[in-house]
Amino acid sequence: MKLYTSPGACSLADHIVLRWIGAPFDVQVVSRTERKQPAFLALNPAGAVPVLTDGDWALTQNAAILNYLADKFPASGLGGDGTAEGRAEVNRWLAFLNSDVHPAFHPIFGASAALGEEAEAKSKELAKQKLRGLFERLDAQLDGKDWLTGSRSIADPYLFVVTQWAKKSGVDIDGLRNIAAFDARMAADPGVQAALEAERAR
Repeated sequence: MKLYTSPGACSLADHIVLRWIGAPFDVQVVSRTERKQPAFLALNPAGAVPVLTDGDWALTQNAAILNYLADKFPASGLGGDGTAEGRAEVNRWLAFLNSDVHPAFHPIFGASAALGEEAEAKSKELAKQKLRGLFERLDAQLDGKDWLTGSRSIADPYLFVVTQWAKKSGVDIDGLRNIAAFDARMAADPGVQAALEAERAR
């Protein structure tokens, strides 16, 4: 298997999961420029990461890759507790992160100057307010738990990624103690550290 990733992107979640699983894989860090080149566009015409190749097959979309890894390596326990309910809980929070939290950052990261300075600033502020509410829900879910669903899963690295985005973009997550404890726990994890170091070094 080979993962294509870019520093700071949501593909870090897939990278962390691969580190946790411990199976052999290669990683290629690609820049924005490299993602627009024909070789990469042949893997993903959207020019986006993550891309995971397994043999001749290329898989895109973060949630799909995370689920594929959980299903391919069930012994990792990253897909839930082995019950249908446990699997659904993992996917509930993965979907929340992928469909609610991740897109809520778009006005912050991709707001167009064509909106005008005042409209752009308002769009970003509204996004930050919305994200505060989403992180409050995540903080409540973590109450009394080390991990989103009680045991470590494919949803947790995604939460780590969006928490880094929040800290870097000025989203207010102050006072969310469970998020802060989770973030510190993830930052101290050897697999997380290895993924971050590999992406910094390339």
